[in-house]
This record gives sequence, structure tokens and C-alpha cells, in this order.
Amino acid sequence: MKFTDLFIHRPILSIALSVMILLTGLAALFSLPIRQYPQMESATIVITTQYPGASQQTMQGFVTTPIAQAIAGANGIEYLTSTSTLGRSEIKAKLVLNANADRAMTEILAKVQQARYQLPPEVYDPEIQKLTDGVSAVQYLTFRSDQHSIAQITDFMARVAQPLITSVPGVASADISGGQTYAMRLWIDPIKLAARDLTASDLVNALRSNNVQAAPGALRGDNILVPITVATDLRTLDDFRSMVIKQGAGGVVHLSDVATVELGGQNYDSSFLGNGESAVSLAISPTPDGNPLEIVAGVNALLPELQAAAPPGIKVANVFDTARFVNASIDEVLKTLLEAVIIVVAVIFLFLGSFRTVLIPIVTIPLSLVGAAALMLAFGFSLNLLTLLAMVLAIGLVVDDAIVVVENIHRHIEEGSSPVQAALLGAREIVWPVIGMTITLAAVYAPIGLMGGLTGALFKEFAFTLACSVIVSGVVALTLSPMMSSYLLSSKVSEGKLAQRIEHSMQRLSAAYGRVLGHALHARSAVVLVCVAVLAGIVVLFLGVKRELAPSEDHRRAIPRGQA
Repeated sequence: MKFTDLFIHRPILSIALSVMILLTGLAALFSLPIRQYPQMESATIVITTQYPGASQQTMQGFVTTPIAQAIAGANGIEYLTSTSTLGRSEIKAKLVLNANADRAMTEILAKVQQARYQLPPEVYDPEIQKLTDGVSAVQYLTFRSDQHSIAQITDFMARVAQPLITSVPGVASADISGGQTYAMRLWIDPIKLAARDLTASDLVNALRSNNVQAAPGALRGDNILVPITVATDLRTLDDFRSMVIKQGAGGVVHLSDVATVELGGQNYDSSFLGNGESAVSLAISPTPDGNPLEIVAGVNALLPELQAAAPPGIKVANVFDTARFVNASIDEVLKTLLEAVIIVVAVIFLFLGSFRTVLIPIVTIPLSLVGAAALMLAFGFSLNLLTLLAMVLAIGLVVDDAIVVVENIHRHIEEGSSPVQAALLGAREIVWPVIGMTITLAAVYAPIGLMGGLTGALFKEFAFTLACSVIVSGVVALTLSPMMSSYLLSSKVSEGKLAQRIEHSMQRLSAAYGRVLGHALHARSAVVLVCVAVLAGIVVLFLGVKRELAPSEDHRRAIPRGQA
């Protein structure tokens, strides 16, 4: 008994195998993570150092250079870039593709600490942050109020919103834009300062001496312990205004005599407008392995809790998130997938001319695609634009195996064999051709997934998803298709009027092709010349076409009808 005979004589075995493929694929399909693109770990470590008041040359020579030299030898760094501006140094360490970002960040952090002694004493401690390359914030939240100042809104965001948002899995950072951190603002009058024979350094020294953090200890007795607290810092506006800057024979100089003291924002260099109103923005950035869809879903789930915790008058709004664009893109691909199935089935029907015959590829197409989902889950893939594109392209490939089997079995029926006998003979003859065709198609696309660099990382899932779909279609074509053919096909399939019309049309098409082929064979020189021109045109067009990794698309949030 041949391999395929088993599934024809044991139809329950064939059905059970197909049901197992279907159920396994469906379970995997609902377990696959959803992403916009395949997961890639392409990260950049950013070291930011501030030295207020320092010039660009000072930042470059005494801050940027020592830190860059220290971290240059860290493992996993592809290249370094640095920017030195007034009072600020920023060094970006681009990691190699799919490098372990956590390990690289730990090593860079250790090397920065080793170089800390080389920096001027007044330099703030360097801030180290891990960012995902090529990915902007996945979501923007705005906080605005008519009752509270920007500084008050920023204070609430720093104390409540930021810790809550960063607790969402996959969130790397939640950065505040347009905010104003609370600070005691001192506006110095240089004329009044000079009139009292004081300098800015005298003022700074007075502030430091009147704002000291002390730990005096505690008083211990036999049965009592009393901690000692010393109020050595200034807390209110009046404390700062009455602070003594200078005292002597000429009298006492208070801070209010030479400066205006107010409680306000740390700086007023930036602002943010939301729908034309002053607001503060919270930009949520993902980790290198963070899923934007899961991040947006997690943040949206926290919005009611965040709004409830906000002071009365502060409104929290989600003004942008990439999940809308990604979901819309996936919906379009799914729509294209359905359209492709309908078109393929329609073409098959127009060439076969029988509804019963078309049922076989109709079952084969979704079964092959769903079965491929189980292999995708086993390989750690996800449902993204590229894997869905692979499924769209696979529709035209997975149906080939089933059509080859059906056509060969139908040929034996036309020669007078019974449906079962035709299925046995046709399936035996076509086993090796189907296996060879399946392996060939899989071998054509699989090498794409073995490419290196960014292209290979992007198209790995695309190539292997396509190959998996073809392999599953080959299994289905050798197990389910012969069994269905033995039940659905008969000698009467070709007796319908539609089938006869299609047969006559195909005969006329074949005759017309034969005539065209005869003319082409008599004009071989012209055919060769056309082929050479086409090949040359390929080179010209390839060199002239524009190049980009992915086409730019509009990610803006759609405005509901009637709210424009």
C-alpha cells in the first residue's frame, strides 16, 4: 500500500489529521503576539551630563571627551556620537543589532563611574538611558487645567503619573515636555548687589551656608531615645527673603534687598500646546523589546485610575498612540487576505468549472494558513505586517499543490477510472512531484531569512512564514486532497454547461497560443532582441528607482466625523 493510499482508504485518519492541524493552528493563532514589525533589539545608550554655565568648549574638553574615551571599549557598541552644547553633553552609543542592551548598559554604567573622578567637581552626575532606535514615543498623554498652573501640573505628573506609567511592562521612559519643575526663583538685581559691595559668588555661598542637610544624631537615656532634628534648610518664601547675605558695621543685608524671590518653574525655556491650550505632555517610549500594542493597552487601562488620582480641574487625555495606526494597518492586510482568497477561488472556479471541485482548494487554503501559525508560534514569530504579507503571497502558492493533485485525479476519471481508483492512481503518481514542488518553493524563500543585518532581521519572519505555509500545504495536499477528491469528483463533473464552455474556451486559448508561439519561433532574432532590451531596462530602472527601508506613512490620529 502506498503512502497516500492510507488516507484514501482511511478517510477518518485524514480528517483527524486535518482537524489536528486546524485546532493546533487556531490555538497558536490566538496566542501569537501582535506587532507592527518583527521584534528586533536595536538600542542606543544615551549618556547625558549637565554642567550649568559651562561653555561648549569646556563641555567638549572636560566632560564629553573623558566619558567617550571611557565607554569606547564597552562590548556591543557599533559606534559613538556626541553633542556638546552650553552646559550640556550628550553621548549616544549605538549598539549592534540584537545586542543584549541590558548587559551593554550595565557595562557602560560601570565605565562612566570609573571616569567620574576626571570630571569637574561641579558637574552633575551623568544620566544614562536606554532608547529604542528608530522608534519615537508610542503614546502621548496631555495634562491641562484652567485652575492649576503649569508648575502644579508638572508636580502632579512627576509624583503620580510618571511612576504609574513607567510601571507598565515594556515602557522604557515617560518624558515630560513643556513642564516646569517647582523651584525657588531668585532674580538678582546686579545694581543693588554692587551697591552693597557683593558679588554673585557671595550670594551663592550664603545660600549654601543657610541650606545644610545635617544629621546630628540622637539623645540616649536608660529608657528613652530622642532623635535630634536640626532645621538647617529654608522652606518658605519668607525664609528666603529674610535670609542674611551680609552683616557688618553698615548693617544687615537680606536676600530681599538685592533680589526678587518667587516660587515658580525651574525654567521657562519650553512650552507645549494641546488643541491650542497650554498643557504638559507625557511621551511614553518603549524598551527595545517592548510591544507598542501591549504598552498602549496597559496605559489606556491606567487612564481612569490616573484621572481619579488627579486634582480637581486637571484633565488627562490620550492625544496620540501608534496602536490606532498598527491596528488599521493590520485590518487592511486582513482585508487584502480575504480579497486574495476570494479572487483565487474565483479564478480556480473559472478554470475548473465545478463547485464540487472548487471545494477542495477552498478547504486547503485556510487550513494551510492556519496550520502555518502553529509553526510561527514554535519559532517565536508574531503577527505583524510582514508575516501577514507572507500569508497573502502564500495563498497563490498553497493552492498549487491541491490543484495539481485534483487535476491528476480528474484526468484518470476522464479516462474511465472510478473516483476511488482514480484517487489512488493519481495520488501515487503525484507524490514525488508534490514533495519536490513543496521543497523547491520553501527553499526559494528560506534563504531570505538567513540574510544578515537589518534586512535579514526584518524579513526573517516573512521568509519562514511563507516557507511554513508551503510545507503545510504539501502535507494537506497529500493527505486531505486525495481523500476529498475520491468523494467529490466524478465523471459528471465535466458534463455541466459551464464546464463545457470553459473547456471550449481553453481549447481556443490553446490554439491561439500555438499560433503566437509559431510566429515567435519564426522570428527568433526579434525575440532575443526584445529579451536583451528588457534585461537592460531592468538595470536602468533598478538604478533609477528611489530607495528606502519602508515607505513613509501618515500616523496621525483619525478625527471622528463631525469633530473636525
